Amino acid sequence: MATQGQYQLLPFRFEPLDDNNVVITNFVGEFALISREELRATVNKRLDPDSKTYSMLRSRHFIKEAGDEASVELLGLKTRTKYSKLRNFTNLHIFVITLRCDHSCPYCQVSRQSENKAAFDMTIDMAEKALAIVFRSPNPAIKIEFQGGEPLLNFDLVKYIVNRAKEINETQQRNLQFVITSTLSLITDEILAFCKLHKIYLSTSLDGPEDLHNRNRPRPGRDSHARFVEGLERARSVLGYDAVSALMTTSPASLTRVRDIVDEYIKHGFDGVFLRHLSPYGFAIKTKTYGAYNVDRWLKFYQEGLDYIIEINKRGTHFTEQFAALLLTKMLTSDDPGFVDLMNPSGAGIAAVVFNYDGDIYASDESRMLREMGDTTFKIGNLATSSYEDVFTNEVLLSALEDSFTLSAPMCSDCAFEPWCGADPVFHHAMHGDVLGRKPESEFCKRTMGVVKLLLEYMRSDPEVKTIFMKWANRC
Repeated sequence: MATQGQYQLLPFRFEPLDDNNVVITNFVGEFALISREELRATVNKRLDPDSKTYSMLRSRHFIKEAGDEASVELLGLKTRTKYSKLRNFTNLHIFVITLRCDHSCPYCQVSRQSENKAAFDMTIDMAEKALAIVFRSPNPAIKIEFQGGEPLLNFDLVKYIVNRAKEINETQQRNLQFVITSTLSLITDEILAFCKLHKIYLSTSLDGPEDLHNRNRPRPGRDSHARFVEGLERARSVLGYDAVSALMTTSPASLTRVRDIVDEYIKHGFDGVFLRHLSPYGFAIKTKTYGAYNVDRWLKFYQEGLDYIIEINKRGTHFTEQFAALLLTKMLTSDDPGFVDLMNPSGAGIAAVVFNYDGDIYASDESRMLREMGDTTFKIGNLATSSYEDVFTNEVLLSALEDSFTLSAPMCSDCAFEPWCGADPVFHHAMHGDVLGRKPESEFCKRTMGVVKLLLEYMRSDPEVKTIFMKWANRC
């Protein structure tokens, strides 16, 4: 049995939560909520070996006794597990098959074009070249996602790519999945029949009740919400209830409506919502929508929404806030959901790659959004001239990956929240002019840290909420 002072400290970091409590984390994401007094006792090796805190810190690899090399070996094993998904390389392949769109959202991140500009459509030749790169990925699972604009305006190409990909996969034998990102405003029986035949999932947008959705997502006829509802019901009736997911974007008009937004999602049978902030790209910058609220205001909106969602869960209705669920999966389990914005190193290229309508290849969805603003920093190739090797050994991509490794990045390496966070080099380049960014000024850091502190405080103060959070994490 060890006596006081007979233990060694393993590397950890800490962050104050309030005047009395701190969170400590190690490099694999294990964490503990302890008092400042317990932290001082731990660091000064005055912790009582018979205390619950001592046992907890030892079991989570913050301290080890002499000769206990198993703790170090377990940390190594957990580290290898944490990064094991990297060897599978790129899973998500995004095809931007058109920039044409029938909506004119003021926060649009991709600078959509009007419906009659066919010059903004991907060609069959470009699609073939993109598929050749897709199936060079070593990942056993391949997801092809069709984006725009509105992909349904170029649905003939969707059909071609799906059929061709399945033909190639007869010999490749990958786990092949398709997703169409659509407003559902142009959905037809023919489209739904094709989606059912090929088990294609639909990802759509719902910003809230009718007045808010129509304001955020205007289209001729001012019937965006009505078309969404009709399209959702038709899609579910053909494809199944769980074949359609939805995302929202927080516009300035959304900030006082978070309960209405959550209620709208519940009304239409969704079991969760992603309270998503605006991104600094495309029309969101041109129309000055992005700068209409700051991180503090979004965090207030987010906390109000999370409070309401927790209240709903306590009343017996399972409903998830999906950004929280992504973070909680990293905090409470050994799994990593692979969400590109929260990957370390960055998920750009190694988790997702984008084939633009014009043949240019980008390291992430945000990278091609940046291109629509005239910045091609994260262009990593072109389908007409680049091989697979050219694309994925591009110096721009390799440099961004190296600089976004948070364990060695300045300030990230000292942050207690680093194991749960990401780097998002494209965002930091857009805001600060370099892929690391200025962390004390980073909205990405402030937003993520703000949400993590909220989650920790909920778990510290309310055991019932921690049980709810565990369910979210295990379902993510």
